[in-house]
Amino acid sequence: MIDWGPIILTAKLALVTTVILLIVSVPLAYWLAFSKSRMKPVVETLVSMPLVLPPTVLGFYLLMAFSPGNSFGAWLQEWFGLRLIFSFSGLVIGSMIYSLPFMVNPIQSGLSGLPSSLSEASYILGKSKLKTLFSVLLPNIKPSLLTGIVLAFAHTIGEFGVVLMIGGNIPEKTKVVSIAIYDEVEALNYAHANTYSMILFVITFIVLLSVYVINGGYLKKFWK
Repeated sequence: MIDWGPIILTAKLALVTTVILLIVSVPLAYWLAFSKSRMKPVVETLVSMPLVLPPTVLGFYLLMAFSPGNSFGAWLQEWFGLRLIFSFSGLVIGSMIYSLPFMVNPIQSGLSGLPSSLSEASYILGKSKLKTLFSVLLPNIKPSLLTGIVLAFAHTIGEFGVVLMIGGNIPEKTKVVSIAIYDEVEALNYAHANTYSMILFVITFIVLLSVYVINGGYLKKFWK
């Protein structure tokens, strides 16, 4: 009998990570799209590093940072009661950092591609930068927003190295589907590994297909 715990935990992790990432990524992408700061290339590099950095490297440094034996980890535990290693909260933070470019980059690209006349017209009408962002700019980059949301969600579902380093393998707490697959393969239980893998495959396929269908306007064409 397959254990549905890792699947539920993975869905929860992906959902929480994606929601928080969206809140964080919109202002960050806005700054990257329009800032002329000399620090912009540095910030862009840091945001995009998870695309090329081995997940075990990122996971190792996060493990060291969050460990109670480290000054930062000890400070978090002493002042806020947060123990991020081997916890769901740690998984969320690690997943946010690892999936950050998948959310930020599409939104930044969408904002950068908008004509400057949109913002200028909004400012002339007396709207603030914040009001312009949410009422003018974001509604005009819905495909980019959808792409970022879906990519971040799908990427979080498939994580392995980072979540293993930070969370370990604790049932109902940090054992997500990717780790469950690894466990089943190690135990030579290929039937269960195949079931978990197929579930991830189907979910990822449906999620990505929805992006292409919606962004490509196929639904409108179909209903015409």
